[in-house]
Amino acid sequence: MSDAEDPIRRSDLPTRFAAGVAMIAVAIGATVFGGWWFRGLVAAAAAVMIVEWADMHRVPRPWAYIGALLLGLLLLAGTEYLYPAGQWVVEVPDDITSELFAPNWLGFGGVALAALVMGAISRRVAMFGGMLYLGIPSFAMLSLGWVDEILVFWVFIVTWATDILAYFAGRSIGGPKLAPRISPNKTWAGLVGGVVGAGLLGWATAAYFEMEPIFHWLGAPMGVVAQAGDLYESWVKRRAGVKDSGAMLPGHGGVLDRLDGLLAVALATTLLLMAGFWTA
Repeated sequence: MSDAEDPIRRSDLPTRFAAGVAMIAVAIGATVFGGWWFRGLVAAAAAVMIVEWADMHRVPRPWAYIGALLLGLLLLAGTEYLYPAGQWVVEVPDDITSELFAPNWLGFGGVALAALVMGAISRRVAMFGGMLYLGIPSFAMLSLGWVDEILVFWVFIVTWATDILAYFAGRSIGGPKLAPRISPNKTWAGLVGGVVGAGLLGWATAAYFEMEPIFHWLGAPMGVVAQAGDLYESWVKRRAGVKDSGAMLPGHGGVLDRLDGLLAVALATTLLLMAGFWTA
């Protein structure tokens, strides 16, 4: 997520809106079609983000492209091995259980090993950290899509609600800054607005789809998680001396700028389900 309250971006609202609608349409379409459409979108996004990450840390482009190829292939091959496409329809029971996510430990381990190899051959600690930071949440998202696409929709809606309500609450209310040394344009009003939006829409989505009880009240905490993910990426950009992770998305900056909160929410949701909190 880019700095929502940045006054320079206010004139970009029509562009941001159009680009946002297009991104939402692509994400929903890939999720509805599922299978390799969804997996391909997640892997492609992860590949682009690792290139943006490498650029922010001034890693030579050849290593960035190698990292992108390695991460994309690992995500596709790893999920196909651990979560074969097309089998969930007949194998997954109605209730979510932690056993469904047990293969994630192998997937996370595979990402960690690839990150270690990438860091060693490139001799860049940044590539090791970037592969972990981007690869593990991306694998978590793919596992959510295999278990039940409704989980993905819930994660999307909570994150989008956080982004949108934080943006408009921050612009309309303003007030004290949230973390001026990290992201000077974000406000406490934006944080509260995002959390309230995530809580309400998370509850409504869970109620509509008759999801497990935990999802009725988990939206607001995940709104905090989403904004923590945003702040972390802002801190990384500040250290790197850049304003945006990239320029691929008109009005939004880079792909990582747009998906930083989603990465955090996808991983946190997956870890809770892996720990058995679906009965809460």
